[in-house]
Amino acid sequence: MLNEKFVITIEVVPPDGPDPSELLKALGKLADLAFYGFSVATNPVAKPRMSAMALCALIQRHTGKPAILHLTTRDHNRLSLQGELWGARALGLQTVMVATGDFVALKDRHHTTTVRDADVYDLVGMAREAGFKTGVVFDTHPESNGLPQAVGHLKRKVDAGAQFAVTQPVYDDAGADAIAKATADINIPMIMGILPLRTPRHAEFLHSRVAGIAVPETLRHRMHAAADPVVEGAANAREMLAIARQRFAGACIMPPFDHYEVLDEIL
Repeated sequence: MLNEKFVITIEVVPPDGPDPSELLKALGKLADLAFYGFSVATNPVAKPRMSAMALCALIQRHTGKPAILHLTTRDHNRLSLQGELWGARALGLQTVMVATGDFVALKDRHHTTTVRDADVYDLVGMAREAGFKTGVVFDTHPESNGLPQAVGHLKRKVDAGAQFAVTQPVYDDAGADAIAKATADINIPMIMGILPLRTPRHAEFLHSRVAGIAVPETLRHRMHAAADPVVEGAANAREMLAIARQRFAGACIMPPFDHYEVLDEIL
């Protein structure tokens, strides 16, 4: 992965049940598009989903493309993390994305606990020792002007062994330029996150309710004014992919709500 000139991955959210057949069918239809492989989330927004490791193995078998396993400190103690890493290697996975994991919602904390007896820096080291190409998340918290702090965290992750980083979704040239300049002296590939917008409500929700994402006012106006918001969202995603090719080592496209068909318009 890290040797390719420009890497495009597609993020996949596992199903909320034991049957992956419909998802695998949708992903199989993408196999002829020009991208490297799939990046498989693990229990996003702290809700239970099918094992990301199991789905990675199924995706590789079904599509012939590589799958990147997301692994969080939220869900496992050190014993389990080590077992997950060895199991993933045994299943033929080569790359992991290491993260702390989304916080468990307050209303769920009476029946769901967070583990985190290892931190993200520990897990980066464990993944490298297990022989993985190891990536991390770069979250600038634009809602609180968190770019300088994010750069500091990223440098610590690189010191721990991180080999690439994926940003949270970026929606305009100014945001991409700020990240590119702030990370210019960090000697790892930076992959830009791209999350296509679906509706004006989707844009407003991401901007106001999702930490780490800022949708510029001009783009929100575009979505409200668009005759077809889905087409407008895909157009912005294409714009961001072009910007990523100029400033970053790759892009991770995150199709919303399992709408993988939008990738035909973007790629």
